[in-house]
Amino acid sequence: MKTITQTGSGAAASPARRTPLNRQQIVGFWGAWFGWMLDGMDSFIYALVLAPALKELLPRAGIAAVPANIGFYGSILFAVFLVGWGVSFIWGPVADRFGRKNTLAGTILLYAVFTGLAAFSQNIWELAIFRFIAGVGVGGEWALAGTYVAESWPEDRRKMGAGYLQTGYYVGFFVAAALNYTIGVHFGWRVMFLCGLAPVIVAFLIMSGVKETKKWERKHLTGDAHPLRRIFAAPYRGQTIVMSLLLTVAIIGLWAGAVYEPTAIIQLALKQGMALPQAIHTASYATALLSIGTILGCLALPMIAESIGRRKTLALYFAIMFVSILAAFGWAFYLPTGHALPVFMVALFFLGVGGANFAMFSLWLPELFPTEIRASAFAFCTSIGRIAGAGVNFILGAAVAHMGTIGTPIAWTAVAFAIGLLIIPFGRETRGETLPE
Repeated sequence: MKTITQTGSGAAASPARRTPLNRQQIVGFWGAWFGWMLDGMDSFIYALVLAPALKELLPRAGIAAVPANIGFYGSILFAVFLVGWGVSFIWGPVADRFGRKNTLAGTILLYAVFTGLAAFSQNIWELAIFRFIAGVGVGGEWALAGTYVAESWPEDRRKMGAGYLQTGYYVGFFVAAALNYTIGVHFGWRVMFLCGLAPVIVAFLIMSGVKETKKWERKHLTGDAHPLRRIFAAPYRGQTIVMSLLLTVAIIGLWAGAVYEPTAIIQLALKQGMALPQAIHTASYATALLSIGTILGCLALPMIAESIGRRKTLALYFAIMFVSILAAFGWAFYLPTGHALPVFMVALFFLGVGGANFAMFSLWLPELFPTEIRASAFAFCTSIGRIAGAGVNFILGAAVAHMGTIGTPIAWTAVAFAIGLLIIPFGRETRGETLPE
């Protein structure tokens, strides 16, 4: 079998020898990976500091900081953040017109600055504004990082690159948990948000040390002037709709399951008799466990996808999410004191494994669209799901306030994955295909 020697070739390399990565591909990957890692850190910092931040800010608005109100207003703030993510579809056409590299750096810079500014919030409304703008940056980073790696890595390494890239987001959970364990518990939630300024350094490194992808350089001069219009034209309309629906399912699961995990752990730990600092430490351990499961799931996903195909792999991960959300929030959360917390944490590991379904979109989405509209398609599909997720969070907030618990409302979100299993067959299978030019 012939072995590829030219980087970026669309042919398949010999299984015995992979196309070597050049320095630019390595540097570019790590720039995208660290951006995605800090993206995960930024997103999860809020989940970790939700309870202490709202305990301080809600009374300033004349609202009692009881668990039901924290759950309700926390859901509203999650929804505001998701709306910001939804607005991030604007980055796609920008990247298709002006390039992947600088646009990627811009997304990182935006979410870093406004995460840091959240530390100075004096009321919940200021916090909501800062989280909305940070969400615009966070949402764009995934689409741009996924597009950049897909286009810059050689074909025989691209699939594994998608899995490797996605681990960065969940390593960010580790970093957030570690910061919470060492800084948050001692210095409070404001200092945690200040830690979110760290990505500014990565943004400047990307702008100065990473080159544009060759695929974009070959295509941008003749690229489509209206990429958002084209993704809804034949032959891409169907896949745009299917991917948007599947990402909606995935995002509902992420924000309903994983993001509510720290609050659930803190509540269970307090019921078990732990002091608040010890409960916060326990939430950090639980987040680390969730992250380990997700990282393992991300590393395994490309190999599974190459073996059984994109659709069956996503169906497997959706099924894991369906079962683990029900097990964690519908069953373990309501076990007797002394049993609930350890069983819930076991369920979290599998919730983490299922959460690796996001790596499938980094692998699969770029294969469905050509270079001149790829970033726009990626950004749009991920953004529309976030807007829908925001609506679900408003409903969840009302349900939490009405029921006085986060367990049952979150458990109901497992239904989304059952619906997702019915949608997956409409996705176009791309196993064995090369990345379109």
